[in-house]
Amino acid sequence: MPALIDIRRRIRSVKNTQQITKAMKMVSAAKLRRAQEAMFAARPYARRMMQVLNSLASRATPEAHPLLVERPQQNVLLIVVTSDKGLCGGFNANITRAALRFLQDEQRVGQTVKLEVVGRKARDFFRKRVWELHAEHVGVFQPLKYETAKVLAKSAIDGFTAGRFDAVYLVFNEFKSVIAQRVAVERLLPVAREEFAPENPPVEHLYEPDAQAIFDEILPRHVEVQLWQALLESAAAEHGARMAAMDAATNNAGEMIDSLTLYMNKVRQAAITKEIIEVVSGASS
Repeated sequence: MPALIDIRRRIRSVKNTQQITKAMKMVSAAKLRRAQEAMFAARPYARRMMQVLNSLASRATPEAHPLLVERPQQNVLLIVVTSDKGLCGGFNANITRAALRFLQDEQRVGQTVKLEVVGRKARDFFRKRVWELHAEHVGVFQPLKYETAKVLAKSAIDGFTAGRFDAVYLVFNEFKSVIAQRVAVERLLPVAREEFAPENPPVEHLYEPDAQAIFDEILPRHVEVQLWQALLESAAAEHGARMAAMDAATNNAGEMIDSLTLYMNKVRQAAITKEIIEVVSGASS
């Protein structure tokens, strides 16, 4: 039977851990509030821009701009967005699992996939695997800036227009609620085109100054905005996942403290009973 001092030491250790997890939950809650505000502010603009660009792309010929050109997929770039830190439940594991599934599916059909990773967890995970890292970005969430999305967009656009990649995909955690995130795999390039029914053909538009100038200005901005929205979604989802994980850890620590306290009381009671029996036995003899 363990000594009382060992049990008390363990209870004290668990209480210290509980204080840490509770503080981390409060910090994540504060960060989540700011991340949610930024994400919800950017969502309508990003979604509306995607609708407008998809609609414009459907009315233009693929030759109107290099970012609209559909090519047979042989070389693919996959951008994987994870966090820089852990202690956020299955947040990063879900992303790396989805990325691995995408890589294996593409490899089975004979395609070559290169990786561009955002976040220390993705970098550390794929460094130990056979997949080639095209680029890595670590520490971009402290703090998160729009320039990061511009750098990612420029890398993807340059590789696509130069013919090094036939398509660019993005995998990230989309924020649904504090306790729920959805792993999203989306195609960034080439820009998707809306499908119209034969009875509803697309309406022809007049462009001012001209279609080429509009596409040259808007299409790169569209890629930047979609990447920026993905980074904001991932940041908010990370804080939500960490807050939920730390809340669960705090509750588990409380249950462990109660269990250890009950066990300590049983041990102390057994020790007292043993001493009483020894005293009574000594007096009887």
